[in-house]
Amino acid sequence: MNNDLSNYRKNYQQAELLETELPQAPIELFQQWFYQAEMSETNSETNAMNVATIGLDGFPKSRIVLLKKFTWEGFIFYTNYHSEKGKAIALNPNVCASFFWEAQERQVIIKGIAEKIPENLSDGYFESRPEGSKLGAWSSNQSQVVPSRQALDANLESYQKQFKNKEIPRPKHWGGYIIKPISIEFWQGRPNRMHDRIRYTQTENFDWKIERLAP
Repeated sequence: MNNDLSNYRKNYQQAELLETELPQAPIELFQQWFYQAEMSETNSETNAMNVATIGLDGFPKSRIVLLKKFTWEGFIFYTNYHSEKGKAIALNPNVCASFFWEAQERQVIIKGIAEKIPENLSDGYFESRPEGSKLGAWSSNQSQVVPSRQALDANLESYQKQFKNKEIPRPKHWGGYIIKPISIEFWQGRPNRMHDRIRYTQTENFDWKIERLAP
C-alpha cells in the first residue's frame, strides 16, 4: 500500500494575527478564539482538546478529551485518575494540550503542568452529569484490558442495580485536572505557509513575555 498525500494542499487566508492586536494575557485571546470557533457551524465540538502525556513506558501519547472549563488559572478536564493518562500525570505532570479549529485555520498549543483540582469542584461537576455518565465512571476501569464488550455491559448493569433509585456519588478515582500553562502558542494560518505564530511565555513575575516565531 502506498497512499501518497503529497498533493494535499490548502491555502490559508482566513485571518491574521498581529502584535498590535494582542492582549497582555493569553487567556483573553484564547477566549476570543474559542467563542469565534464556537459560533462557527463547522465546529461540532469546539472544546475537543488533545492532551499529550509521557507514559510509564517513556513514550508520549496523545488523546482527545473535552475541555470543561477555562479560567485565568488554567484549563480543566475530567477523567479516571487510574487511567493511563492519570498514571502518566502522577509520574510526570508536564503535559501539552492543543486545539485545532479548521474553519478558522487556527491552532492553540498549551504547555503546562497538570494537577488535580479540589475534590469539592470535582463533586460539583460530577453532580451535573447525566445519570448514564455517572454510572459509566463507576463501571469502566479505564485503560485496563477487559475480556469482552459483554463484560463491560454486565459491569454497567450491576451498577445500575446497585444505584437504582439512589443518588450516585462521585467515585474517588474520578475527577478533574487543571493544566496550568507556562506557555501558550497561537497559530494562525496564512498564505504561502507564512503562518502567524505568537507565543506567550510566563515569566518569574507571572507576567507574560510575547514573542513571534518563524512559521
